[in-house]
Amino acid sequence: MAEPATTGARPEPRDAIGVRHPGRWVAIAVLAVLGAMLVNSLLTNENFGWPVVAQYLFAGPVLNGLANTLVLTVLSMLIGIVGGIGLAVMRLSPNPVLSGVSGVYLWLFRGTPLIAQLLFWSFLSSLYPNLSLGIPFGPEFVVFDTNSLITPFLACLLGLGLNEAAYMAEIVRGGIQSVDQGQSEAAGALGMTRAQTLRRVVLPQAMRVIIPPTGNETIGMLKTTSLVVVIGYTDLLTSVQRIYSTNFQTIPLLIVAAAWYLLLTSLLTAGQRVVERRYGRGVAGAVTEATPLVRLFSFRTGGKTS
Repeated sequence: MAEPATTGARPEPRDAIGVRHPGRWVAIAVLAVLGAMLVNSLLTNENFGWPVVAQYLFAGPVLNGLANTLVLTVLSMLIGIVGGIGLAVMRLSPNPVLSGVSGVYLWLFRGTPLIAQLLFWSFLSSLYPNLSLGIPFGPEFVVFDTNSLITPFLACLLGLGLNEAAYMAEIVRGGIQSVDQGQSEAAGALGMTRAQTLRRVVLPQAMRVIIPPTGNETIGMLKTTSLVVVIGYTDLLTSVQRIYSTNFQTIPLLIVAAAWYLLLTSLLTAGQRVVERRYGRGVAGAVTEATPLVRLFSFRTGGKTS
């Protein structure tokens, strides 16, 4: 069959009609009505106590608890990430002793409740009144009083950080094993040591797999810090609990705590997506879709998201 002759003329524009989606507009209308009902309830129901929320949103005790929550989250995740990388490397080591020690650690810290671990560190002095450095069965060079050394803050860090390290170890191990073995073999052929291969070749590629669950763990840690109330430490939720136990404004104070948690979680989620985009560049299936807000405007204007 002969092909049509090419004339070089520009094709005539066509009046193409896009595919209509009546179901979407029905769903939007239903959601708009439900949203309006929700807003009406929030604004007209006096039991929410919005004036009380505004009064305590930036109150000193609340901000103090918020600062403690942030410090515990950052330091605990730092301990968890560093410890998790070390445990994952030990777990994947060909040395059976290192692999076994890492396995026992994961078994112990993942197999017991976090509250029990927090209480254990808080009451460590009942097991060891003094902690010392020295030669086993020999002289002791430095002796510490356990009650003075393990403060409530340190007990919180040990409980949260060491527990998190066990979970991060499995996340890092999964990320390392997702990298093709040929990458390590090629690095070894170039003369790199095992440590250099891990730092320069394996971990940068494994970050794409490690970051999403690490972001989830960070958000989870932000809320898990509320468990420190069992050993008498003050965080955001504990602060508002102490306030509403005196003025009986339970719902407004819980809204104050929820507002701060939502704000911090939103910031962490946005940061996670930025890091994911950075390490997912050039990788098929990586996070490149637009945010829900951009997708909404794109849907309204018929544009194309990238």
